[in-house]
Amino acid sequence: MKRILFVCTGNSCRSVMAEGIFRKLIGAKAAEYSVSSAGISALDGFPATQETVDVMRGEGVDVSDHQSQRLRPEMVQLADRIFVMETIHRDWILRMAPGAAGKTFLLTEFASRDELEGSPDIPDPIRMSPNFYKNVLAVIRRCVENVVKNL
Repeated sequence: MKRILFVCTGNSCRSVMAEGIFRKLIGAKAAEYSVSSAGISALDGFPATQETVDVMRGEGVDVSDHQSQRLRPEMVQLADRIFVMETIHRDWILRMAPGAAGKTFLLTEFASRDELEGSPDIPDPIRMSPNFYKNVLAVIRRCVENVVKNL
């Protein structure tokens, strides 16, 4: 079983979206993967933001039971692939576990250059408009589709 980990800051928006889209896309291959998400600054046990729940519902994915979790060293060690939303997340992981360099990727490494608007980071939608959430989800969806194709 391959362990896939998505990481952002608070584990209430972006990594939740990526985890949910990944689960949806792997469909019948779900038994081959263990998928989770975490945040470098997350507090354990908090739900996804309501905006995240709403945009994911539009994708046909229910994340209403999500509980946030702080990224821990053992999660990094156990993961086969780690996908982060921002360069700062990768840097944080590599300070925690330098040996994780070969399995830690910016999610946007799986987007075509013309899909990115200059920055390799996926912006945090927290406290932003519902439309901003939709735009962030669109980027995450395209990247995760490419991740699934490459696994």
